[in-house]
Amino acid sequence: MSSLGLADGSSAVLKSAYRYAVSAAGPVAISGAHFLASLCFLRLLAPADFGHFSFLLIVVPFCLSLTGAALGAPASMTRGRDAVTARAELLTLQKASLIVSLLAGIGVTAMMALTGAHFETALLFGLYGAGTTLRCFARSHANVLARIERAAGSDLAYSLVLVMGLGLLAATGRFSLDTAAMMMVAATAVSLLPFGQDYAASLAASRNAPLKTYLPMWQAVTRWSLLGVALTEVAVNCHAYLVTFLSGPGAFGLLALGALFMRPASLVLGALPDIDQPLMTKKLAAGDVKGAFRVVNEFRTAAGAVLAGTVVLAVVLVVFFPTLLLKHYAVNDVWVVLAFWTAITALRALRTPEAVFVMATGGYSKLAWISAVSGAVALAATLALLLSAGPLYALGGIALGEVVMLAMLLPLNKPWRARRG
Repeated sequence: MSSLGLADGSSAVLKSAYRYAVSAAGPVAISGAHFLASLCFLRLLAPADFGHFSFLLIVVPFCLSLTGAALGAPASMTRGRDAVTARAELLTLQKASLIVSLLAGIGVTAMMALTGAHFETALLFGLYGAGTTLRCFARSHANVLARIERAAGSDLAYSLVLVMGLGLLAATGRFSLDTAAMMMVAATAVSLLPFGQDYAASLAASRNAPLKTYLPMWQAVTRWSLLGVALTEVAVNCHAYLVTFLSGPGAFGLLALGALFMRPASLVLGALPDIDQPLMTKKLAAGDVKGAFRVVNEFRTAAGAVLAGTVVLAVVLVVFFPTLLLKHYAVNDVWVVLAFWTAITALRALRTPEAVFVMATGGYSKLAWISAVSGAVALAATLALLLSAGPLYALGGIALGEVVMLAMLLPLNKPWRARRG
């Protein structure tokens, strides 16, 4: 009996390891691709162009977060539905994903134009935003149906095409903001292929799905999750908008360089909720509170491990390969930014699993309130530090917002922890 229990335990560990390995492979590949892309922008183009690209990597992930809140969150809740209801709801969400992608494309185009990018460049980045947003829900759809290999395949396809394409542009001397944007659009188009013909067929069939089916999802989940995401964006990225619009894309480039170092950890933190929230929801629906918290702990362990590796890699790059990254920036400034971003990312690694658990319990209104408070703190502190100490220290406001968010999140899950038994 004990050997059987040991075998079951080993199997569970292997399944968890496989799930996290597959789930992390794609985001890590995208992180590497974006890191190489950023190096190209950093070394081959002017600081303002690097700032434009870095700001794009703020605006588009915000669109993805909104998509996750508007579509991914209700999609994850279908895990507790019967098969017929779940299919109907997923078709409605697929139809909505087309509308959301169009809105994202328009929004990204407008934001990039406001930062001073040429209209043609802004339009290309808008196409990229639309395609990436469409892919975002396709990933959520695949994860809900436990087809995590498709999501990983999409990530890997995007990364491979982007790296090869940008490498070719750099090697042939044709690298520019516009040509790089074209390559990003092409990579996004290719990344949709791994979801398969069945996903394309269901996307086409979704045109007959009634959007009114979305109304109960909006009332139960989406309105609060969207509000939470919008307020969280203020808490975590207000520095990007304030510095870019008040000091220019070039000034934001230095802060973006620090974020670039943390990208592997940040992408994993952004990708794992798509996998773990449905699992937590399923376990809670079955009354397995202990199992749900096991997923929380696995999430935090995986995030911590990736963060540790990310910090080591960043230190090695700054110490041993300074000329690779620091063409336009002083080393001392880079160390300050890296210290800020390490602290910020560590706080996010602690609070994100807690927030995902709250979402799994349906506590979106509570998260919205927490995001409102922490966002107000972060916005006020960031603006004060930007005006008094300059862009470099504006990150202190983001760190303070993360502290507030974590402090407010932990008490929410305390009653659930008491029920673990």
